[in-house]
Amino acid sequence: MSHPLSRGPLVAAMFSLALSACGYSGVTLPAAAPVTNVHRSSSSGKIQHVVIIVQENRSFNNLFYGFKGAKTATYGYDSYNQKVTLEPITLGTDWDVEHDSSGFFAACDGTGSIPGTDCRMNGFNEEGVGCGYSNDACPYEYPQYAYVPHDETKPYFDMAKQYVLADEMYASNFDASSFISHQYIIAAQSEHAVNFPAGAWGCPGGSGDTISEVGPQRQIPDGSEVVCWNPTTLGDELDSAGISWAFYAVSYSGYPWIWSAYQAIKHIYDGPDWDKDVISQPSQILTDIKNGNLRTVSWVTPTWTNSDHAGSGSTTGPSWVSSVVNTIGQSKYWDSTAIFIFWDDYGGWYDPEPPSYVDYDGLGMRLPMIIISPYAKKGFIDHTHYEHGTMLKFIEQTFGLSSLSASDARANPPTKAFDFSKPPRKFKVIPAERDANYFLYQQPPDHHVPDDN
Repeated sequence: MSHPLSRGPLVAAMFSLALSACGYSGVTLPAAAPVTNVHRSSSSGKIQHVVIIVQENRSFNNLFYGFKGAKTATYGYDSYNQKVTLEPITLGTDWDVEHDSSGFFAACDGTGSIPGTDCRMNGFNEEGVGCGYSNDACPYEYPQYAYVPHDETKPYFDMAKQYVLADEMYASNFDASSFISHQYIIAAQSEHAVNFPAGAWGCPGGSGDTISEVGPQRQIPDGSEVVCWNPTTLGDELDSAGISWAFYAVSYSGYPWIWSAYQAIKHIYDGPDWDKDVISQPSQILTDIKNGNLRTVSWVTPTWTNSDHAGSGSTTGPSWVSSVVNTIGQSKYWDSTAIFIFWDDYGGWYDPEPPSYVDYDGLGMRLPMIIISPYAKKGFIDHTHYEHGTMLKFIEQTFGLSSLSASDARANPPTKAFDFSKPPRKFKVIPAERDANYFLYQQPPDHHVPDDN
């Protein structure tokens, strides 16, 4: 991350990206998890496609502040027990807020100590911020306590009003790292890793690309490991079941790697899935939908510019997401698709709802999630307690697959979000500033790393 943070050189180092390219050879496939004790969903075959749209670094309160019927707050408390009124800060801010394990600990209880079972949510002011350096002054005393102006989030509000907004969605991992979050959406766990890799997102980084491990009492670091491992992933289960999948991600000119969670999975990176199922660029999904090539399960990660990530200086994220949703909605796939839109970590932004302590690495802060489908309830605020594993559980139950790890095993399925007893609803276009043609043909190339932390 190019923006310095006030917590000092350790954070700055964690926010940097060291690039190296060193290949691995050989492929060792993990044993596929047995399909036992599978509980199928009540979709009765109506859902044949699932699309997970991944955006970045926004807490629920930051993005859906003031949404009618949802749990949001207009103020919070700082570590001095002083009331802090939330103020608007543009989605396109060019500075960032600390989001890692130390930032989580600080936000949780205001001291930075490792929290146990209780989070007081009063220490966001102790997180580092990238504003306040050189000529880039902070807009408020505590810019971590902010929300995105509603005129910038209108497409997201329109989607939530038409479909389902989940206001009790939490990260399965506490450390607020995009890398760890993305491991959870493909494997429901992260091999005990915490924070950020030292280099590339996985196997291309070689033996020097390591990441810290978290211990059973949330002690960090509790050792380290090379960012190239072999858990069974949802992709493996889908392969075993003969079900197609794709992970859409960004590649970079000059570097032999893609910003993909599957890059850390050795047998995927070294195997046929890497060329067949890991696809770049993200906008390719728009073409695949139009050409009738949508896979059964798809993950769609953004470019930096389209990610909603603080520091990007861009407000195109809502239009990007709308373009994917609208392209699906206007295609032959609409009647058979469920779309989950979620933001991978809280990005350091204030949220009033404390996460539960369920195990050594979870849960993390509350995140936004929108569920879109012709069978999704209209204008429904879903107060069910969800996490990363909820999306995996929906896929597993829909296609008869087994759980991968603790997150998807314990997660509540999104049962209340759907009504499969009714016929599919007709799609209504989500108005946005830019459409699919912009992202396919007009947007300048973006070679930033979407989020190296």
